[in-house]
Amino acid sequence: MSADPTGWDLLIRGVDEILPEDGLRERLATGKPLRVKVGFDPTAPDLHLGHTVLLNKMRQFQELGHHVIFLIGDFTGRIGDPTGKNITRKPLTEEDVRRNAQTYADQVFCILDPERTEVAFNSTWMENMRAGDLIQLAAHHTVARMLERDDFSKRYASGQSIAIHEFLYPLIQGYDSIALRADIELGGTDQKFNLLMGRQLQQAYRQAPQVVMTLPLLEGTDGIQKMSKSLGNTIGIKDPPEEMFGKVMSISDDLMWRYYDLLSAVTTDEIRRRKEAVAHGANPRDIKVELALELVTRFHGAPCARQAHDAFVARFRQGILPEEMPEFHFELETDGLWLPSVMKAASLVASTSEATRLIRSGGVRVNGERIEEAGLRLMTPDILVVQVGKRRFARIILARPNG
Repeated sequence: MSADPTGWDLLIRGVDEILPEDGLRERLATGKPLRVKVGFDPTAPDLHLGHTVLLNKMRQFQELGHHVIFLIGDFTGRIGDPTGKNITRKPLTEEDVRRNAQTYADQVFCILDPERTEVAFNSTWMENMRAGDLIQLAAHHTVARMLERDDFSKRYASGQSIAIHEFLYPLIQGYDSIALRADIELGGTDQKFNLLMGRQLQQAYRQAPQVVMTLPLLEGTDGIQKMSKSLGNTIGIKDPPEEMFGKVMSISDDLMWRYYDLLSAVTTDEIRRRKEAVAHGANPRDIKVELALELVTRFHGAPCARQAHDAFVARFRQGILPEEMPEFHFELETDGLWLPSVMKAASLVASTSEATRLIRSGGVRVNGERIEEAGLRLMTPDILVVQVGKRRFARIILARPNG
C-alpha cells in the first residue's frame, strides 16, 4: 500500500505554484473525489506536446480517483484570450471554433481516460446568460484590478487599445469555475490572473474557492519561445511518428531535461539516474532517444516508435537499413553489456574474437556510426541498429531489469 494515499508527491511534480498550498493538502486529505477543471480554447486544429503538460497532470488526478473536467472554451474562443497579447486578438469564427473543438475532443483521449473524463463546453451556460447576469458578473471586478494584469498594463501605458470585450475574458473563465463547481483548476503560468479570478468569483457567489495549480510553459523546438502553432515550433501529438521522433531529437540537450520533467512518465529517480549517466560520460543523444521512443510510443504505439527510430538512424546517420531485420532483447547489467558479446548473442558474428577484430578494422556500425573501440560497453536503455559489414543487421533493444 502506498505510503502517500493522496498522491501528493506525484501531483506536485513539475508544478510551478499552488495557491494556496495548504488548501490543496486539506482537500486531498478529505479522501473525497475532487472536481479538477482545465480549460482549453480551441484556437488551432491540433493539440501539441505543450498542451499535454496539463493533460498529463489531469491523468494523474484521474489515476488517484478524482473527477476531471476537460473544458472546451467554445464560447471564450470567440472572444480571444488576451493573455500575452500586445494587440487585440482577432476572434475566431463560430465555424472555426466548432471544427477545432471537435478535433480537440477526439485527440485528448490519447492521454485521458475517456471513462473518467467529463467533456464540457462553456457555451452551454454562457449562451443562456442574460445581459443582466453578465452585468452582475462584471460588477465583481474593477478596471483598476484588470489593469494590474501585466499585458493589459503594458498596452495601456503604451497607448495601445484594449477592447472592452477583452476584460470579459477572465471574468467568463472565472465564471466557468462557478458553473462547474471546480475544486481545483490547472493552467499554465501565463494563466495565473485568469485562474485567480475563478477563486475570487467563487467566493462572491458563495462557493468554496478553488485551488489554483500553475504549470510551466513548455518551450518549443526552438528552445526559446513557448510551444505555439503560430510560431512553428510545435511537436503535434498527431504528427507522423517519424516527424515526431525527429523533432524530439532536434531539441537541445539542456531542453531535453525539461521535456523529461514535464512530459515523461518515468520516475524522478529514473530521471536523476539518467542525468548521472550523462554526467559520467553517457552520450546525451542516447538519453534523448529514450525520450523520443517514449513519446512516439505513447501516441502511435511501440511498432511505429521502432520504425521511426530506424528511419531516424537511416536518415541522420546515413545508414541504409533493410525493411526487416531480426530483433533481440537484452537486460542491462550493472556495468553494462560488452558490445562483442551482444553481437555474438544476436548471431551477427560467430565469436567475440571475430566481433573484436571486425570492430578494430572498422567493419561495425551502431546506429550508422562506425565503432572503433572494441571495449565499448552499452550502458543505457536504448534501441540500437547494429550493422556488421554491408549485409548483416540486427535491432538490439536494451532495457533495465524489470523495466
